[in-house]
Amino acid sequence: MQMALVIDPGKCTGCKQCELACSYVKEGEFNPAKSRIRVFDFHQDARFVPYTCTQCDDAWCQKACPVDAITTNEWGVKEVHDDLCVGCKVCTIACPFGTINFNASTGKVMKCDECGGDPACVKACPTEAIVYMDVEQAGFDKMRAWAAKTDAAAGTATAH
Repeated sequence: MQMALVIDPGKCTGCKQCELACSYVKEGEFNPAKSRIRVFDFHQDARFVPYTCTQCDDAWCQKACPVDAITTNEWGVKEVHDDLCVGCKVCTIACPFGTINFNASTGKVMKCDECGGDPACVKACPTEAIVYMDVEQAGFDKMRAWAAKTDAAAGTATAH
């Protein structure tokens, strides 16, 4: 079973507990700048959107790495190996989503590795805007939510 972080921006309050938990678990300090997850703040719309590595199947960051410091583990998660990373930042340029970043204090890049299957951001999120679930179930839940919205818009009730 392949697991994934599933983010529901509609539930995010912008508390940034996910950023703090991530930086503490990964770097030993509460420093959002060193978090592998970021909460984007749309001030004008009063909306918050958490985002992190989507673990692309065809990962550009991995392909761009000249020293093969990014590998895929048995769960499909892309991991950066600090002992191989030379800090060239080519992967940060290659990532179209901006979810792999340079850590100036270590001279290496950092990205979400889903905390080895126990993501700190999920445990820290008080509104369940970030959950960790089976990839196949995530797709089913999205379809169910969309169906519920369309039923509500049409004014019909559906039995589940």
